[in-house]
Amino acid sequence: MPQEFFLYKGRPLVRNKDTIYYGRMSDPYVVMMQIKSHRDFSDLSLADDISIQMMATDLTLPPQKLIIKRAEKKGLYQALDIASIWLDRECGAAN
Repeated sequence: MPQEFFLYKGRPLVRNKDTIYYGRMSDPYVVMMQIKSHRDFSDLSLADDISIQMMATDLTLPPQKLIIKRAEKKGLYQALDIASIWLDRECGAAN
């Protein structure tokens, strides 16, 4: 039975602690987001500063060519928004 992931705009979103991967490994690129800091809101801890990297999924590429784009954003919504735009441009719109 295949494992099901949470989808955002038709692409899988997988989190392990403060690292989030967005996209399909079968596509040419995925986006890795690293939560660098948190802020408290009421009784919740929200992601604040996030580092974003679009990476090639072709592991035959040399390490210096794996990372295609980088950005820094405030908050998870802005990070997901730019990640979705990058993947739409490079991999086509998600179904």
